[in-house]
Amino acid sequence: MPKLSDGPDRLFRALGDSTRRAVVHRLCRGAETVGRLAAPHPMALPSFLQHLDVLEKSGWIRSRKTGRVRTCRINPAALRKAGAWLEAQRVLWESRLDSLDDYLNRMKKEERP
Repeated sequence: MPKLSDGPDRLFRALGDSTRRAVVHRLCRGAETVGRLAAPHPMALPSFLQHLDVLEKSGWIRSRKTGRVRTCRINPAALRKAGAWLEAQRVLWESRLDSLDDYLNRMKKEERP
């Protein structure tokens, strides 16, 4: 099972490719077989499986093989982890921008005669 304690780097690095983003987007609607996930992508199956491997190792997806069929599903913990990191960044930058706004307003008032 992939470790999600490595911070957000692995999660976001995995989303650096449009194919992997499309897979994550598709799996947010529900579990799907590898064959159906691969169908819309113009590449050989071994190449597509490398994308799935990156997503699985980063923690975005989980897969299960039953007989000859491999099914993938989204890992909700990865969505929560990415969302928490993004929310923390939003809070941080809103605070910084508020501080900058306060500073600029003080500077503006000091310039007036």
